[in-house]
Amino acid sequence: MAFDGSAPDGPQAQDAPEWLEADGLGGYASGAADGVRTRRYHALLLTATTPPTHRFVLVNGVEAVVETGDGRHGLSSQRYLPDVLHPDGARRILSFHRDPWPTWVFGLPDGTEVRHEVFVEPHGGETVLTWRRTAGPPGPCRLEVRPLLTGRDHGALHQANDVFRFDAEATGGTVSWRPYAALPAATALTTGTYRHDPVWRRRVLYTVERERGLDHVEDVASPGAFAFDLAAAPAVMVLRAGDGRSGDAARHAADLAATERARRGAFGSGLRGAAAAYVVARGPGRTVVAGFPWFTDWGRDTFIAMRGLLLATGRLEEARAVLLGWAEAVDGGMLPNRFPDSGEAPEFNAVDASLWFVVAVHDTLDACAAAGAPVPEAEAERWRAAAEAILGSYSAGTRFGIRAEADGLLHAGQEGVQLTWMDAITDGHVVTPRRGKPVEIQALWINALEIAARRWSDGWREPADRARAAFAARFAAPAGGLYDIVDVDGAPGAVDASVRPNQVFAVGGLPFPLLEGAAARAVVDLVEAKLLTPLGLRTLSPDDPAFIPRYRGDLVRRDAAYHQGTAWPWLLGPFVQAWLRVRGGTAAAKAEAAGRFLAPLMRHLDDNGLGHVSEVVDGAAPHHAGGCPWQAWSLGELIRIRRMLDLDV
Repeated sequence: MAFDGSAPDGPQAQDAPEWLEADGLGGYASGAADGVRTRRYHALLLTATTPPTHRFVLVNGVEAVVETGDGRHGLSSQRYLPDVLHPDGARRILSFHRDPWPTWVFGLPDGTEVRHEVFVEPHGGETVLTWRRTAGPPGPCRLEVRPLLTGRDHGALHQANDVFRFDAEATGGTVSWRPYAALPAATALTTGTYRHDPVWRRRVLYTVERERGLDHVEDVASPGAFAFDLAAAPAVMVLRAGDGRSGDAARHAADLAATERARRGAFGSGLRGAAAAYVVARGPGRTVVAGFPWFTDWGRDTFIAMRGLLLATGRLEEARAVLLGWAEAVDGGMLPNRFPDSGEAPEFNAVDASLWFVVAVHDTLDACAAAGAPVPEAEAERWRAAAEAILGSYSAGTRFGIRAEADGLLHAGQEGVQLTWMDAITDGHVVTPRRGKPVEIQALWINALEIAARRWSDGWREPADRARAAFAARFAAPAGGLYDIVDVDGAPGAVDASVRPNQVFAVGGLPFPLLEGAAARAVVDLVEAKLLTPLGLRTLSPDDPAFIPRYRGDLVRRDAAYHQGTAWPWLLGPFVQAWLRVRGGTAAAKAEAAGRFLAPLMRHLDDNGLGHVSEVVDGAAPHHAGGCPWQAWSLGELIRIRRMLDLDV
């Protein structure tokens, strides 16, 4: 992706697209293409002290000013209250490119051009910044770079205070600062000369946080500045958390760049490279971050996303490692919904996460067998034991009223607890409680039973068949499609006829469809007619009085809209699979699907979180993106769609 800064929709636009550089440990660097930090999460050095959680911003950004014969010119930008841009480097951007990593070219009035690059080296977690003069008249060209520090939780904001320590420790080209004793130091290895000059930059304004109804002003600290002579050599700064690295900054940066170019080149495509960003360390194993910048690893998201991010890209060893790690977390026949960012006890409020694990096990076994790399018996046995423990507990009954009932279907629900993927909760109020027997939970339950019956024990055949028969008898809605819930709130025969996308899982998105023929076609046609948008499926039909067209405003308003009309890109994966299944998966159907459903998603890769797919979009046109700019299952399902359509990834 590239654009010219002079274009009306270029980097001076209010909502510039955003870039992400992940470190493989849960940390990341991120920012906007116009260089203006608009989120609390935009930072150059953001580290996970207990990967992939406990994430802290050490270096928010830098203030960069270049001086030539005709004066001083800013190469960076930041907004301050009331709405002042300073410095004004955004207007000097000639171009921005995201491949192989974020790269800007700035133009000065005298014809000088400066190329600025940023990348993160995964696993080591170092952020490399370089500036070089690439054009211009002879003469002086000096660069001053001020690091801007906070030392705060990545979800918080920082204010000037007397405890903050500006002290610098400088040795052999390395300068370190430790603003707060409880956090690792921020260290810079550079080719420049450091001048200690502590200052506060107060009232920094984050416009996206303001739009989200959150606190949006903070103070950042600059302990000093680095001076570089761009007329003599490029400027290099390597940032890292923890103890400093001595040595030649230019050589070290060049070595890291060569390694990174080779690593990224080996992916062979931008989608594969983007997929790698979500796969991170958790202890000795691997897991999948649900989305950047604020999510950690969620069970539901992990098992859905890994099918595209890992299985469809051939990263089978990592898929196995993910499943092994999660299999160890089974407790009471359930897997955690998530591990909180601050390290508290795991949360188990998800009826579907454990069932998605069983599906992921099945898909991984199939993928490994197809690749001629069967899973070792001992490993497969651990997966089986975890899966059957889940099915056994669900059959007998476990937390939150989760239990198989006499008809074979799965009941789930407890007052005040959100258990399905439609999980928004505000001030203790569950927006979409969905207590009873939700349609996609039955599809998952029956698929999990079918998997167990085919792979592990004939004892699961009778419950699988009983549940399938009950589903066929109970979920067909007279108006067409399927009920969203039966036995609502535990009341026998009570139904919720809301037109939602969850019914699509009876036809697509899972290994074994529950419907065929006209019944399947009716579901797909209804979902297409009422819920399809260019970038996802709406969570509620616009015909419903409860439909909310925009995902906007403060947290309460956004949570109210989250599953009440907002569209989700990840749902296009199950939908496209269902759409193809009812058309026999013909070449003509695949060609039509590529143009109608895949093409808009591919264009979206350049619109919001560059190279990635957003978490949500508005249910109403023009379908502005919201939520996380970089969402794991959204990208994973795009990749899976490409595989369905026999396209390269």
